[in-house]
Amino acid sequence: MTALPQVFDDWFASRGWQIHPHQRDMLERASEKALLLIAPTGGGKTLAGFLPSLVELADGAHEGLHTLYISPLKALAADIGRNLRRPVEDMALPIRIEDRTGDTSATLKKRQRVDPPHILLTTPESLALLTSYEDAHRMFRGLKRVIVDEIHALSESKRGDQLMLALSRLEAMCPDLRRVGLSATVEDPQALARELSPTGCAILNADPGPAPDIGMLVTDAPPPWAGGGASYAIPAVLEEVKRHKTTLIFHNTRAQAEIFFHNLWLANTDDLPIGIHHGSLSRDQRDAVEAAMVRGDLRAVVCTGSLDLGIDWGNVDLVIQVGVPKNVKRLIQRIGRANHRYNAPSKALLVPANRFEVIECVAALAAARDHDLDGDPKGDGPRDVLCQHILIRACAGPFDATELFHEIKSVGAYAGLSRAAFDDCLDFVATGGYALRAYDKWQRLMERNGLWQLRDPRAAQSIRMNIGTIQDTETLKVRMRGAGKPLGEVEESFAATLTAGDTFLIGGQIVRYQGIKEMVVEVTRSAAQNPRVAVFNGTKFATSTQLSARVMAMFQQSDWPELPRHTAEWLHLQREVSQLPRADRLLVETFPHDGRQFMCVYGFAGRNAQQTLGLILTQRMEEAGLAPLGFVATDYATLVWGLDPVEDVAPLLTADGLREGRDRWLQSNMVMKRTFRTAATIAMLMMRNTPQSKKTGRQATVSSDILYDTLAKYDPDHLMLRITREEAMRGLVDFGRIEEMLTRTSGRIDHLALDRLPPLAAPLLLEVGKIPVQGVARERLEAERAEALMKEAGLG
Repeated sequence: MTALPQVFDDWFASRGWQIHPHQRDMLERASEKALLLIAPTGGGKTLAGFLPSLVELADGAHEGLHTLYISPLKALAADIGRNLRRPVEDMALPIRIEDRTGDTSATLKKRQRVDPPHILLTTPESLALLTSYEDAHRMFRGLKRVIVDEIHALSESKRGDQLMLALSRLEAMCPDLRRVGLSATVEDPQALARELSPTGCAILNADPGPAPDIGMLVTDAPPPWAGGGASYAIPAVLEEVKRHKTTLIFHNTRAQAEIFFHNLWLANTDDLPIGIHHGSLSRDQRDAVEAAMVRGDLRAVVCTGSLDLGIDWGNVDLVIQVGVPKNVKRLIQRIGRANHRYNAPSKALLVPANRFEVIECVAALAAARDHDLDGDPKGDGPRDVLCQHILIRACAGPFDATELFHEIKSVGAYAGLSRAAFDDCLDFVATGGYALRAYDKWQRLMERNGLWQLRDPRAAQSIRMNIGTIQDTETLKVRMRGAGKPLGEVEESFAATLTAGDTFLIGGQIVRYQGIKEMVVEVTRSAAQNPRVAVFNGTKFATSTQLSARVMAMFQQSDWPELPRHTAEWLHLQREVSQLPRADRLLVETFPHDGRQFMCVYGFAGRNAQQTLGLILTQRMEEAGLAPLGFVATDYATLVWGLDPVEDVAPLLTADGLREGRDRWLQSNMVMKRTFRTAATIAMLMMRNTPQSKKTGRQATVSSDILYDTLAKYDPDHLMLRITREEAMRGLVDFGRIEEMLTRTSGRIDHLALDRLPPLAAPLLLEVGKIPVQGVARERLEAERAEALMKEAGLG
C-alpha cells in the first residue's frame, strides 16, 4: 500500500492539506505485524493510525469489524469518532463507525455484537467485556487492526495490563491481527514497543516539530511560602487569558481547580466566558464545556487531568499549569494541548503555587527543553488483574489451562510469569484459596475433561458487571433541591462532615447544604463568599525521581541566576545557616522552635514515601522514648516534632531499622486493609456489583476488613495477602522510593544540630499550622503566621 487512492488525494487537496511524511510511512508499512508511531501533539498521528484502515475499507468489500480503536478516555473516543466521520462523509466512503463505551445504550451494544461496524471505538474495559462473551469469535472473526491511542497513558496503570491481556485473547482468535500504538510522550520507546508486541515492534518517529514556547508566569506578587492555591497569580493569569483566544488552566487536583476557578471568577470583572472541567462534575456539565470549546465560545477552562489527553481543541493557544506537574511527561502532554497543529509551537506558562515550587518549575522547564522525559521501569504484570482475566476467559467458555498460560506469557508484562504463579492464580479464582475453599460463593471454576469452566454459568453475569481495574471512590450525587439534573458528585466521606447550612464549591458554584435525601446531596444556591471546598479524591501526584534529582543538582550550583531573586536569596541563606541537600547524602536538621524539638529529613522521595517515612520514624522515636508529637510530609522532606531533642539520628535511619519498622507498622495499619480492598475487588474476591444491587462503600469496607482479618489469621500466605503487600509497597506506602533514597545515600548522613529555625524547613511549619480558620479573617491570619515564621528563619 504505497499510494493514496485518488479520492483521498482529492480530499486532502480540498482542505488545502498535504499528507505528512509519517502518515505516508504508516500507509506504506500497514502490513507490519506491530508498529509504534511517536508523533508530536497536533501532528495528525490519529489520522496516520486510521489511514490504512480507511484505504482498505474504501472499496466496501470487507464485512464486519475491521479496525478496533482503543482509547483511555470515553471523551477521547467520542472526539475521535467525530473527527473520523468527517473524512468518511466527505469522501462518501462505505464505512460504518461506532463508539462502544459505558455511555453507549444497551440496545446498540447488543446489536454491535451481532452486526459490528467496520470501525469500533472503545476503551480497555469495554474490550475486556466483549472478549467475555461466548460469541466473541463471531464478532472479531474479521478483525484486521487494533489501534491503541495514547498508549503511554494506558501503560502506566493496570488498565494497560488488562488491555494487553485482552489483546492476547484477540490474537488467539485472529492470528493475523496487526497492532498499532500511537503516542506523543514517551521516555523509553523501546520499552513501550516491547509492551505493545513482545515478539517485535517497529518504531516510527515523526518529525518532532518546533520546540515548545514554555516559561514561568511573571507576577507582581511573589509566590507564598506554602500552599497550593496560587491565588497570588490570578491577576497575571487573567491578563494572559485576555491576550489569547482560549486558555487551558491545568491543576493537579480537583479541589485546587474548584478553588482557583472560584477566585478567578471573582476577579473576572470583564465577565469573560470561563468554564471548569473535571471528573467529579456531571456528564452534562462536562459535555456542555466541551461543546462550548469546540464552538470557540470559552476564553478559558480551569481543568484537571480530564483534559490531559489528545482531544483536539482547535482554538486553544495557551496552556497554563498551576502547580508543578510533578513529572516532565505530564508537563509535555499538557503543553501539547495548545496550538494543536502540525509544526506550530505549543505555548505554555508554569505557575508555581509556592516558593519551593519555583525551584521545581525551573527544573521541569529545563528538563522539558532537554527532552529529558521521566518514568519508572514497568514491573511485572499485577496478579490481581491476571486473576480477573482468568475469570473473564472462563465466561467465554471452557479453556485449556496450558493454552491460556502460554497466551498470557505472550504479554510483555507477564513474559516472566512462572507456571507455579499462574497455577496459584488459577487455584485462587477456582476455589478462593485454602482458607476460603469451604465456602460455596468462592467455588467458581471446575475442571472437566481437562478443561476449566464456570461451575455455575449464571456467575458470568456478576463477573461481567465487575470487569475493570478503575476503583470508584464512593460518591453521592449533588442536586439542587427541586431541580432535575445533578451538578456533580462529592465523596461520601465529605458529605458525612456536612451540617445544614454549610457551603461548598462544586462546578464553580457556591451551594448551601440542605440534607441527604435518597442518597442524593440536596443543596440550594448561596451568596456566601467563603465556602468550604468539596474534598474530591482525584490523583495526588508525587514528584518523579528524575525531577527530584534535577532539583538536588541545582542545589549544588554556586549561584542561581535562573531563579527569581527572592528564591535565590532563600537558598543562599539556607547555605549560610545550614547546608543544601545533596543527592548522595541524607541531610537531617534538628532544631528547637516554639517550645518543641524538630527534626527535618530531606529525603526527596515523593509525598507518599515521605509520609511513610514520617509514620515509621515517629513509631521508632516512640520506642526510643523520644516523645514524638506529630509530623508533616511534602515531596522533598519530612518534619517531625516532639518534646525531646534527637541527638543521634543515625540509629533511626538505618536501612534494616526502617524496613523492620515498616513491617511492624504495616501489620497493624489501615493502609494494608485499604490496599487489600482494592486488590480483592480487582481480583473479584469481592463483587461490588451484583444483579440485585451495588454495595455501598461502607458495606464493601466491612466485608473486606472481615476477609482481611480472616486470611491474616488463618492463611497468612494467601495469594491475596501477598498481592496486597506488593501493591502497598508500590502504591500508598511507596517504600521503593525510600529504598532508592537509602541506596543513593548509602548511610551517609549529615546531621546538623541548629539553634534556630533553618530557612528550608520553615515552609513546612506552615503546613503544620494549617488549622481551619473560617471567615474573612482566615487569609490575614495565615499571612501573619507566615510572616512571623519567615522572619524567625531570617527571611523577613
